[in-house]
Amino acid sequence: METSRATRADLIDPAQLASLGRMEIVAKWVVDGFLQGLHRSPRKGFSVEFAEFRPYQPGDDLRYIDWKIVARADKWMVKQFEEETNMRAAVVLDVSKSMDWRGSPARLTKLAYAEQVVAALSLLLIRQKDAVGLIRYDEALRSVIPPRARNVQWRRIVKALEEGGAGEDSDMSAALVQAGKLVSRPGLVVLVSDLLVDEEATLSALKVVRAGGHGVTVLHIMDPSEREFDVAPEAIFVDPEREALHLPATASEVREAYRATVDRAIADWRSRLAALGVGYEVVFTDSPFGVPLRRAFASRQRLP
Repeated sequence: METSRATRADLIDPAQLASLGRMEIVAKWVVDGFLQGLHRSPRKGFSVEFAEFRPYQPGDDLRYIDWKIVARADKWMVKQFEEETNMRAAVVLDVSKSMDWRGSPARLTKLAYAEQVVAALSLLLIRQKDAVGLIRYDEALRSVIPPRARNVQWRRIVKALEEGGAGEDSDMSAALVQAGKLVSRPGLVVLVSDLLVDEEATLSALKVVRAGGHGVTVLHIMDPSEREFDVAPEAIFVDPEREALHLPATASEVREAYRATVDRAIADWRSRLAALGVGYEVVFTDSPFGVPLRRAFASRQRLP
């Protein structure tokens, strides 16, 4: 039993797993392990909708013959259906400079970790016939891929993720508003970010998205060092998105105050997002990929 759990990719150390293959391969491993852990298929029964009539061909299921057309026009025609997606979702990924950081060479950067999570989550949604799109942003929108439910859509998303990070700053508000527009009917928006942003502007944008009837989940990506402050005894601290801001200090001088500030910030995000009906989870980059995948998937399951 323990051997089986240890070989599931969704439970393996993320840096170790990512070193074994390309993003596309690792995402498939993670999703396969995740589904194995569910002990059942998460795929809901999806409905079908009528697409068109076409001439009957030998071997067609007789249940789909339209007998009214046969009687009226003496033509054997069958109804053809196309799959209707269960839900539309948009994943909003922060690729600003602060995401391209890690507290230890043994860990993935926040961006590399988040990209792998997005690849796995997108594949999981597509496998259960949900339409999923992607928005990558920093100070501008870098990628906007409208939701689709086909397999080729996932390859399109992975290709965009492989472009990596780009900009210095982040304009999350514009990305969230764009996501709300992409999900044309009530669906799901998943924000993946380190949340080093203007809190008031972000909350205002999330309020707009919620007003559109969408479910929203925020995955707050953090390196463990950002919580525990396990840095060198003396250091110069630099704002990654405003490099002009430098603060020299010893770790002992600021450790307790820093930890308290981070804990307050997390509690503040949790409280204010809950007031908007937005799900919120802190995800550390040393957590197996199955952890954020389970949390995002749980939010999807709560939607109709």
